[in-house]
Amino acid sequence: MHILIIEDDLDLGFALQQALKADGISSEWLRRVADAPLLAAGLPYDCALLDISLPDGSGLDLLLRWRQSGVTLPIVMITARSALHDRLAGLDGGADDFIIKPFAMAELVSRLRAVLRRYAQQASPLWTIGELHIEPRGYKAWLAGELLDLSPREFRLMLELAREPGVVVPKGALAQRLEPLGDALDFGVIEVHVSNLRRKIGAQRIRTVRGVGYMLAA
Repeated sequence: MHILIIEDDLDLGFALQQALKADGISSEWLRRVADAPLLAAGLPYDCALLDISLPDGSGLDLLLRWRQSGVTLPIVMITARSALHDRLAGLDGGADDFIIKPFAMAELVSRLRAVLRRYAQQASPLWTIGELHIEPRGYKAWLAGELLDLSPREFRLMLELAREPGVVVPKGALAQRLEPLGDALDFGVIEVHVSNLRRKIGAQRIRTVRGVGYMLAA
């Protein structure tokens, strides 16, 4: 999981990164609204943590701009405001969840995972797509009850495809999401990993949409 954090408080931003890292979650931390749009457009992220009050603008305004431009990234708002109208404004603007400061880091991580399960249309920590079962937090997967022997990158590839079964994931998006902290993967490398994954879960489960990307059969 790779999270975009937009939070201006230095102590909280650092604490968020450390807590996420301890739970095996990578993150990128920004402090201003002005830094956000171009980075968000590439969408190498699984979710965003967005503070409402930022030094150069409102997180709510940024949320609205993202949603109006078609950004579907799950977004959890961070706020010190507990008033009902603030929470309603965020939810009506497209936020997926709210967490009120101060909060326990364990609760934040739990909320992130819940939001991602909803986004992936999975109701439990064990994702089920036909005979394929995936446990994202445990880095395990089973096919027809048999534990799959997957490399870390094969597992991440399968997870990205499994977030929206039946929906085509562009190669460019996969290239970014599989290496969120470094250079995007070469398309040829992605094709090799797709080929290896097909051998392990069945070629018919991963469909190629020529010139676009790949889709996990629902």
